[in-house]
Amino acid sequence: MTNTVFEGKIIKNTGGLYTVREKCGMGSKEINCRARGVFRHNNVTPLVGDNVDVALSDGQSGAVICGIKERKNSLIRPPISNVDCIFVTVAASAPSPMLDMIDKLVSILEFKSIEPVIVIGKTELDRDMSGFIADIYRKVGFSVFRVSCVTGEGIADLHSYIESVIDNKTVAFAGASGVGKSTLINRLFDGLTLETGEVSRKTNRGRHTTRSVTLLPVLDGRGYIADTPGFSMLDFEKFDFFETDDLALTFREFTPFLGKCRYTKCTHTKEEGCAVLEAVGKGDIPKSRHESYVMLYEVLKNKHKWDKK
Repeated sequence: MTNTVFEGKIIKNTGGLYTVREKCGMGSKEINCRARGVFRHNNVTPLVGDNVDVALSDGQSGAVICGIKERKNSLIRPPISNVDCIFVTVAASAPSPMLDMIDKLVSILEFKSIEPVIVIGKTELDRDMSGFIADIYRKVGFSVFRVSCVTGEGIADLHSYIESVIDNKTVAFAGASGVGKSTLINRLFDGLTLETGEVSRKTNRGRHTTRSVTLLPVLDGRGYIADTPGFSMLDFEKFDFFETDDLALTFREFTPFLGKCRYTKCTHTKEEGCAVLEAVGKGDIPKSRHESYVMLYEVLKNKHKWDKK
């Protein structure tokens, strides 16, 4: 029996059955396969986005993932690897935006060296709120898009941005359940028909219509878009992501003020002579961003080693 090996990327995982796509481009081969047991024994889980070696025997029969290339990054929530950019998606209304949730995801992405882009959807429902959110994150230095799948506002601009960064890259849409990620992806790319859902009027929360991460080849196979399951703030509390000493470095607007505080070990939460707090008072750092920082600092400070996963 002759084995052949080809390189590809995991684009889907359904109950331990992985779909591996050979390469970017139109007409690329896709193969369903399992992972070798050695990964489980070594406590390694293949992720969507992994670049892998697949061993084939007798064609497609018995195809198995036999190697995982080194990852440049990986996330726990959403479970994905080798991401270049994540579009942090929030609704202007229905569900109500939670800035602390946006900031926690952005903080994790900054720590992982993944570029966050802020996308504010459903702008037709609350233009004042969408403008308020946009002002915060543009001031911080992020790219921000205000979009509406109803009116078409901002869709062309967001599509052009994706076109400019997509070559041989993987980008993802991530955000809370019900913010409209799947609807937006369908609107951005003709031919995609991702399942969508509505926000509950009773709870003002969305249903998890996307249940697993899937990479979708787009723009003639030039790159991949990932639709990801929605999450709640509770999901984040289950995972430890870095230490308190790293937190300030994940708030990019803090950078000009770090090292200028009165105390060497300033936590930037309440100390007198804190340069970061002075910047907040002057309006150079948005108040909501610092509030998120303090909340995250308390979460990390109170995290016990046995809580970490």
